[in-house]
Amino acid sequence: MTIKQKNITYWILRLTAAFILLQTLFFKFTGAEESVYIFSTLGMEPWGRIGTGIVELIAAILILIPRTTAIGAVIGMGMMSGALLSHLTVLGIVVKNDSGALFIYALITFICCFLLAYAFRTQLIQLLKKVNIKI
Repeated sequence: MTIKQKNITYWILRLTAAFILLQTLFFKFTGAEESVYIFSTLGMEPWGRIGTGIVELIAAILILIPRTTAIGAVIGMGMMSGALLSHLTVLGIVVKNDSGALFIYALITFICCFLLAYAFRTQLIQLLKKVNIKI
């Protein structure tokens, strides 16, 4: 794969993850019925809904900045791990007749973030060295 092809692939992964993260913010921040239902079911309404929205906003911004892509991707993976686990243990894959769309979006975002974190792992290693964590 050429450098140009890699860059295009990385930008597709970045934009996909960031778009999904940012698109769901509208529903979290406006208190949409489905978001309120999800976080009420999880016992985290409203603080969990607003808090996860803020963290997802930060992750999306970091993913889009090339120098911080890996950090944003790790945060995104953490957030989507929580979402996927919630779907698998409490909510179910289908939430309020969404045909599993939220679960699929979380899975796609997780995969994009995983691939970005792996591709930009040197950023993570450099960050760990800066804060003097032995690896």
